[in-house]
Amino acid sequence: MVITAKELRGKPGQIIEQASRGTDIIITIRGKKMAKLIPYKGRAADKATNKQEDSIFGLWADRSDMASVEKFIRSKRKRRSL
Repeated sequence: MVITAKELRGKPGQIIEQASRGTDIIITIRGKKMAKLIPYKGRAADKATNKQEDSIFGLWADRSDMASVEKFIRSKRKRRSL
């Protein structure tokens, strides 16, 4: 389905309803394809998103040179000399 940006502004609810039913919608501006609205996959997409968000807490989990992140950080900090 191809729609214009003006149609999207005028009927957002109907267009989103079409996308939720599985229709890919291409949005054009002045006749040029600018964006694509695709249906959200639901629970599978939620799980994938949550997995990606949780992965930030293990940024250094796969690093073999950092058995203890705390010790690594302390070794990188310079000690103050008085």
